[in-house]
Amino acid sequence: MRVSGSDLRLLKVFESVVRNNGFAAAEHELNIGQSTISNHMTALEERLGFVLCQRGRGGFRLTEKGRAVYEASRQLGKALDDFSSDVASVRGELKGELRIGMLDAVADDPNNRLSDAIAAYGRIAPEVKIALIQERPLDLQQKVADGQYHCAIGSFQKRIDGLDHEWLYDEWHCCYCGQGHPLFDAPGGEITLEALEAAAFVHRGYWRDEDAFRHVAWRVAATVFQIEPQLLLIRSGRFIGYLPRHYAVRGEAAGELRALMPELLSHSCPFDLVMPTRGRRSDIAVTFADCVREAWRTPTGASASTMTATGQAPARALGKGVGEAA
Repeated sequence: MRVSGSDLRLLKVFESVVRNNGFAAAEHELNIGQSTISNHMTALEERLGFVLCQRGRGGFRLTEKGRAVYEASRQLGKALDDFSSDVASVRGELKGELRIGMLDAVADDPNNRLSDAIAAYGRIAPEVKIALIQERPLDLQQKVADGQYHCAIGSFQKRIDGLDHEWLYDEWHCCYCGQGHPLFDAPGGEITLEALEAAAFVHRGYWRDEDAFRHVAWRVAATVFQIEPQLLLIRSGRFIGYLPRHYAVRGEAAGELRALMPELLSHSCPFDLVMPTRGRRSDIAVTFADCVREAWRTPTGASASTMTATGQAPARALGKGVGEAA
């Protein structure tokens, strides 16, 4: 079918219903009554020729075709936003929506300068709306490659085709246990590789084995895909596992966490700016990438440029690829 302006309005109602998991919650977001929402949904289903969702006493549930239309509608919305941004760029304006992907548990890292980059970008492009979304590493990469996000900043153990990586900084990780764990109060001499191998280990599911399993054949007893649930499991006293040092420092200071063999069990995770290789990058994304590079070039960023677990600065230079020497 040819999409008209009225179709776009119906699709926006449909997206709101899906986001809010029903008509009642969407009513507040759209500021229209449920009967009007129902009429819009019925009109859209008649226009498409199939049912999008089940609604009634059993609750709201998308059909398989409804899920497909929802994803297609989101892609269409992003394409329209990008079109508007491109037209604004032709006029010499920076407008539209900038979609940035990021990892969890980075806000308190002094080496992460994303806030500085966003602040600088706001001075250059105040009319651009920013969408900052947290995802798992592989999801971030895929969505940048698919065009759902303009760029992402994170640590990516595996690369996928269609993306350029630009190194920004390193995040250092150590192995920790929580208060109540048998190793928490153990003398240093009792913390051996054999003792660690016998302990229950919480593994981050997207992490490559050569980092986490380099020195210890861990007994994996739990798997997570974000750092906060990993911290909760470690603080329970049942598990040990790796955490970013900046994320664990407060727990260490409060006597809630203990680093285990930090001289041996520590490693760095390179954080990159990733952007699509193919196609023309929008001006709003290119301008933001420039702000990111500048944020990590500032003297503050250089002085905070990550230190290893032993206090040594890594020999890297901004713009080098992952694993490349400066």
